[in-house]
Amino acid sequence: MNKIDPSAKIGPEVTLGRDVTVRENVIIEGRVSIGDECVIEPFCVIRGPAEIGARNHIYQFCSIGEGCQDLKYHGEPTTLTIGDDNTIREHCSMHRGTVQGRGTTTVGSHNLFMINTHVAHDCIVGDHCIFSNNATLAGHVTIGDWVIFGGLAAIHQFGRVGCHAFVAGMAALNMDVPPYVMAAGHYAKPFGINKVGLQRRGFSPEAIRAISKAYMIIYKHHLTIEEALPQVEELAKDFPEVQPLVDFLKADGRGIIR
Repeated sequence: MNKIDPSAKIGPEVTLGRDVTVRENVIIEGRVSIGDECVIEPFCVIRGPAEIGARNHIYQFCSIGEGCQDLKYHGEPTTLTIGDDNTIREHCSMHRGTVQGRGTTTVGSHNLFMINTHVAHDCIVGDHCIFSNNATLAGHVTIGDWVIFGGLAAIHQFGRVGCHAFVAGMAALNMDVPPYVMAAGHYAKPFGINKVGLQRRGFSPEAIRAISKAYMIIYKHHLTIEEALPQVEELAKDFPEVQPLVDFLKADGRGIIR
């Protein structure tokens, strides 16, 4: 049974799942779908088109699904899609996409967005990520699975961060961060692989050594990406954990941090 506070304003196009809790002074309007067992805390504003999965907890004063801040945006019916089991803390904002971009902003599942984080238009965020207070994603950014962003870290539009990467607090990313790499500084530089994170997630010692070797090939052998890539591909044949690095380096991007 849903629990809707009488002060909440829910538009006629809104669809709520089972056991949804909507607290005081929440506004939900437009074509919005909210999944089972979600909790929307006081003073949140959710606008559609937006699709929000199950068991998300959205804390007070969040702005979810608002039209984006891109000056080219003129109210087109773009979308925001959020997966399941996300924790979205106070004052977070997540904007819909643009017709010039993907047309949608996509957030995965099992993520933690701490206070005042921002996900801009046309971003893609994977699963199991953590964004510390005031972390900021510009438009068209792609974030892989299991990424950690420190507080006040920010990334340039069209930037990419690969899976299992670690971005330190107050880092400024003007280039891409490959999978597994730790980035810190303004502008950010690479500082080895996220070994502790990989150990916590069950990567074998052999896999971690292979990833470390791939890092050395890319960053310490004074090779261009074109020169390093065949060696990293050869390593990935024996250690599939290295393959995300290969895929990342082959894809178009802003160039990797150095």
